[in-house]
Amino acid sequence: MAQENLHPSVIDAFSYYYKQVVSGETGFVFDKDIIPVTHDEITHFIHLQKYADAGRRILKKSVRIILNGGLGTSMGLSGPKSLLEVKKNRSFLHILVKQAERQRAKLAIMNSFSTHGPTLAALSHIKSNISPLIFHQNKFPKVLRHGFAPANCPENHALEWNPPGHGDIFTSLYISGTLQKLLDENIEYAFISNSDNLGATLDESLLGYFYENNLSFMMEVAEKTPSDLKGGHLARQKDGRLILRESSQCPDDELDAFQNINRYKFFNTNNIWVHLPSLHDQIKKESCLRLPLILNPKTLDPNNEKSDPVYQVETAMGAAISLFENSQAVNVPRSRFFPVKKCNALLAVRSDCYVLSKNEKLTIHPDRISANLTDTINIKLDPRFYRSINLFEERFKEGVPSLFKCESLTVEGNVFFEKNVTIKGNTRITKSGTAKGKIEQGSVLEGEVIL
Repeated sequence: MAQENLHPSVIDAFSYYYKQVVSGETGFVFDKDIIPVTHDEITHFIHLQKYADAGRRILKKSVRIILNGGLGTSMGLSGPKSLLEVKKNRSFLHILVKQAERQRAKLAIMNSFSTHGPTLAALSHIKSNISPLIFHQNKFPKVLRHGFAPANCPENHALEWNPPGHGDIFTSLYISGTLQKLLDENIEYAFISNSDNLGATLDESLLGYFYENNLSFMMEVAEKTPSDLKGGHLARQKDGRLILRESSQCPDDELDAFQNINRYKFFNTNNIWVHLPSLHDQIKKESCLRLPLILNPKTLDPNNEKSDPVYQVETAMGAAISLFENSQAVNVPRSRFFPVKKCNALLAVRSDCYVLSKNEKLTIHPDRISANLTDTINIKLDPRFYRSINLFEERFKEGVPSLFKCESLTVEGNVFFEKNVTIKGNTRITKSGTAKGKIEQGSVLEGEVIL
């Protein structure tokens, strides 16, 4: 790590976790040590509108921080996911910059070493009167599961390292000087979210609530549904402090309880609010935040299951909720959480189910709301033909179908869509075999469709 010129605080942080690993620490959080959180314990977003004026008053003291380290490998991408087109030739990054410009809010972006160059190039082509602060995520060495030595890959040294998880943002803010720069500019309140979640905006009601209640840390949570079984959930420690438990921190024999949405009702949206002076004070105590360990078993080469088994030492940003004295969680609607992790979600976001408003906010189509349809569409695309972005783009090259009246869509088989297709209600499209099937121009589909 020293040879890679990593900051001493990064080395200290890794050393802290590495000592836990070699001593046998697993990072597990057991059911017996935590208590589920009930609805009565958490403030709901619908009660926060009265704080909007306070939020507007302190926008000038606020910054929006975007986590932009993802390469979108699960979608077959080799570059930043934030550069994918979403609407009207606009990428995630373009929309995020324009949102900040509209609000006249400070914007900061945390890149990984892989996303930094392409992101800077993309920013140079976005016409804007704001100039985002840019800082880097750090990296940790992968650890061999047998013997705990550092992983070695002479043919590709980049594979010897892993991103330390988004919990690294706090150390990265500090050592890059970005935290001090923000404080010097009298910026006290930060809203942090993922670049692929355009539902997450710097909401004035939430900001005002955070400010008026003198909070140090606030996590936005949403109510779990059967599709959220893997999301990290909120709970309390026996001492009453809130805690975040990720799926990788749950022992195998407790997964049923972890996934029980009636027991653990709230998951972390990864929309986080932080009081920057409090964060600075916490970091100064020990040079980094001592977040709970996440020990992620992987292979050295993610694309080669026969490569050496390794551990990736990681941390989660939301886990900081247990470290601050005055922290809270707020129950927010699903409209603040529609991340794009796979091509299924990209289809929904590109469709007319979501519209881009004049203030650059991505929202549910108003006709969908008036028709009492759900906030999200359950979309399942055959992974054989839609897993990667190239396959996806090829099958929708004439445009994505209209989905604002659709409740669920399942596509099985090698199906191509022509332009001006409309899909309604609960629709299932099936094409057997691997031969090409086609949905013709102007088709209106609902129910069972067999090609």
